[in-house]
Amino acid sequence: MTPSTLEDFLHSQHRAVIIHVAGVEGSAPREEGAWMLVGPGAIHGTIGGGQMEFMAIDHAQKILAGEEREGSYDVLLGPEIGQCCGGRVTLDLQLLDEDRKSDVAARATGELAARPEVYVFGAGHVGTALARALSLLPVRVIVVETRAEALAGIEPPAEARLTAMPEEAVRGARPGAAFVVLTHDHSLDFLIVAEALSRDDAAYVGMIGSKTKKASFKSWYLKNDGTADRFARLVCPIGDVQVRDKRPAVIAALVAAEVLAAVAKSGAMV
Repeated sequence: MTPSTLEDFLHSQHRAVIIHVAGVEGSAPREEGAWMLVGPGAIHGTIGGGQMEFMAIDHAQKILAGEEREGSYDVLLGPEIGQCCGGRVTLDLQLLDEDRKSDVAARATGELAARPEVYVFGAGHVGTALARALSLLPVRVIVVETRAEALAGIEPPAEARLTAMPEEAVRGARPGAAFVVLTHDHSLDFLIVAEALSRDDAAYVGMIGSKTKKASFKSWYLKNDGTADRFARLVCPIGDVQVRDKRPAVIAALVAAEVLAAVAKSGAMV
């Protein structure tokens, strides 16, 4: 059993062990600071998978059963445990008392708040598929629509935002945000993209469409006080144009990877 949220885990598991990556030397599955929770009937999070994680889970379950003590231990990531990373990891395992539970909740809240924002404008077939794909990634997904009925397919953790003026969402975005524009109306796309390109701190500005649509936008944009430097930042078409598959799920996967790479390159990723 793997609860979808930390709140679900804490509600269902009355006792738990927190496994914390306290130190890393060399190559390892996860970075220092990564953590996961192990309860009697569920886990939440990951410290990288593989044999190291299996060993840590087993150790945590023995702590819960009273067969092992809390504490820290080193793991050599070599052939002895069936991993070939070659590094060394220090794991710290502690029972999740009330103080640690509060710390974990606060930390998780802080990590969520620090996630870079990705705004998806338009909740059509591709927009909905993209929101689902992005929801698996360490970003905050906000889907913006002018049509209430179109937001019916948007599910948490993606946030649905209904507004008559979607360009206002661009102005309210945090620095380092990404903007993906794929509404039902080309003229609305143009307005939103123009607003997004005015954000010199944006990590990514993309618009669905063809090279012809991009050329039409360029002509309109430069006639309406846009600059060539800002236009050059626009990604259109979006996704890997070498993969010629227009199914929404495929487009969503390609665009999600493109957005994630841009956000990570900008330094907005936590």
